[in-house]
Amino acid sequence: MSSSIYEDKQSQNSPSSGVEFLKGVGQVAGATLLSITMLASSIVAGGLVGLAISFRNLPDVRQLRNFFPSETTYIYDIKGKLLASIHGEANREVVPLDKISPELKRAVLASEDSDFYYHHGINPKGVGRAVITNWLAGGVREGGSTITMQLVKNLFLSQRREFTRKIAEAVLAIRLEQILTKDQILEMYLNQVYWGHNNYGVQTAARSYFNKSAEYLTLAESAMMAGLIQAPEQYSPFISMEKAKSQQKEVLGRMLSLGWITQKEYDDALQQKIKLGRIRSFQGSALPYITNAVSQELAKKFGREALLKGGMRVQTTVDAKFQAMAEEIVSKWHKRLLAQGLSKNQIALVAIDPRTHYVKALVGGVDSKTSEFNRATQAYRQPGSAFKPFVYYTAFATGKYGPETTVYDTPVSYRDGSGWYSPKNYDGSYGGSMSIRTALKLSRNVPVIKIGKAIGMNKVVETCRTLGIMSPMEPVTSLPLGAIGVTPLEMAGAYATFANYGWQSPTTVIARVTDSSGNVLLDNTPKPQLVLEPWAAAAIIDTMRSVITDGTGKNAAIGRPAAGKTGTTSSEKDIWFVGTVPQLTTAVWVGRDDNRQLARGATGGVMVAPIWRDFMIRALKDQPVENFKPLSQFPRPKK
Repeated sequence: MSSSIYEDKQSQNSPSSGVEFLKGVGQVAGATLLSITMLASSIVAGGLVGLAISFRNLPDVRQLRNFFPSETTYIYDIKGKLLASIHGEANREVVPLDKISPELKRAVLASEDSDFYYHHGINPKGVGRAVITNWLAGGVREGGSTITMQLVKNLFLSQRREFTRKIAEAVLAIRLEQILTKDQILEMYLNQVYWGHNNYGVQTAARSYFNKSAEYLTLAESAMMAGLIQAPEQYSPFISMEKAKSQQKEVLGRMLSLGWITQKEYDDALQQKIKLGRIRSFQGSALPYITNAVSQELAKKFGREALLKGGMRVQTTVDAKFQAMAEEIVSKWHKRLLAQGLSKNQIALVAIDPRTHYVKALVGGVDSKTSEFNRATQAYRQPGSAFKPFVYYTAFATGKYGPETTVYDTPVSYRDGSGWYSPKNYDGSYGGSMSIRTALKLSRNVPVIKIGKAIGMNKVVETCRTLGIMSPMEPVTSLPLGAIGVTPLEMAGAYATFANYGWQSPTTVIARVTDSSGNVLLDNTPKPQLVLEPWAAAAIIDTMRSVITDGTGKNAAIGRPAAGKTGTTSSEKDIWFVGTVPQLTTAVWVGRDDNRQLARGATGGVMVAPIWRDFMIRALKDQPVENFKPLSQFPRPKK
């Protein structure tokens, strides 16, 4: 047996046996290699088929030709002062590439993609450098993504680090470079990228970090901003100037090594003192009541999505200094009324130019910091006797009545619903026969109800609708006493139409709206239409002048021709004065948010007319005295 084993070993060691053995091994190895190759090919082919199928489902980059990123909407006063910025998640202002500092463009390219203008969407050299960097670091330190790849990732893909996503980035980047120029891609990237603190795009970031436009950024500022891109909040100079300077130095070093800046420029940039701006996202409005009203109007016209993301530029009708004056007066009188026993009082004030129906001041409460509820536009309160001019105008428009027409302030009862309604005057007395002028200036209740019944309450409702009062109202017997809900804005707008002799434009707080490129979206240039009978409108103005000269509104006298009406509701829950001169119409309301009584005996003539007077004297300080047109200038309507 041993001999045979030995012989076998000898035969195995012979040259010829070795060749045969290698042949056998080669045959087995060849078969195995072939199998492995075929398997690998199948896997690769399957993978490529899978990728090809998945790539068919990738977004179509051609839609980026018409892509408009969400932008912040900016609201300005009539003179161009910024009042507020409104945005959703992304605070962004898009700017063209030629309005971005060349220093910033170079800093970003040096930091993110120095070969940007030489590759076609992917950069093999950058990928190789990233592989080496990450291998040496033992983890992911550099992505190898080009600016084009970063852009398509931000616009189309998830943020998770996956192999398939990186391939998708590359495919989309190549496709994008085929339809857009390099400058278009860079512009889109700089306006899209996130810079920290809710700032998207270079313009809002530059304003936030350095309080200047991106067009004027220095090399030092540009390098610091470029250094934020990888981790904006981590490297933010608002959080750590030390880390921000470290990133700045790294970017400047990269620019120096590329030969894009000189050693002196490098040294000077590092030495430049950085003057920071302030975080601007979600900051409060300078004039909340105005911007609140603007936002309502924009959302109604364009939709809330457009308001938050449309990048509109809104010019309001309000001068910021004039508005501040109005708010100051409201605050002052709030304190005075508190001292007079009107606890928890709120005040709303709306001033309108009757010639344009532009809102000139709008104050929705005594303190926007404690309550932004806008009582000027959102609180529907009863106007009381301030409603009576709508009834008398309707009577005048028939041609059957005029300011000197006799009415009777005598007891009367009307069948109303299931019972009887007997109107009473505020003081419980009756004055007998009197003119409409006297009835209005003394604010008598019985005569206005008699006139309303005579002309038809439906006609009064029609007048209110024409004047822009859209609150629900029924043609009931008590309607002339103002038992409906209206806003101070509606009241001011209605009286402004009287003051303009029946000519009316839509009441608005917005003069003009454009998009970020300057295209006009809304132009509220006044286009007055004659909606009232001119003689009747002039007649009600003439009649209301008596309210101030020797009626319930004597406390509203301002030393120039003015017309107006007091308003006081039952139980003294709402008190008003609404009045006008030819250049300015103003409504002032005082009440409580809980709709409880202000104080026993509180009236519009005693407590609100002085507020109106104070505001109007300040508002008209530099304005010439103007007279209303005489009633004789208008032809009286035929009966």
